[in-house]
Amino acid sequence: MSCGKHHDTPCSEVLEKVYTYLDGELDGEACAEIRRHLAECGPCFEEYGLEQAIKELIAKKCGCEPVPAALRTKIMVRIEQLRVELDG
Repeated sequence: MSCGKHHDTPCSEVLEKVYTYLDGELDGEACAEIRRHLAECGPCFEEYGLEQAIKELIAKKCGCEPVPAALRTKIMVRIEQLRVELDG
């Protein structure tokens, strides 16, 4: 996905890292780059909002149970497939 505007951090890179960002697994500079991008890019901010809502829904429904790595990988692969289909 790309909004068509130039950003220091490309849209595709931001969206690839959004779950890592939401999980608090990025260093301070990477978090700052993503925050800057989301502040200036409406389409990515909307996508981030959707990702945030999905993550909160899963956390609410699954409680504190850890997500199996294989399931997380399957979900991430499917999200990427859908993203490619939508951008295609």
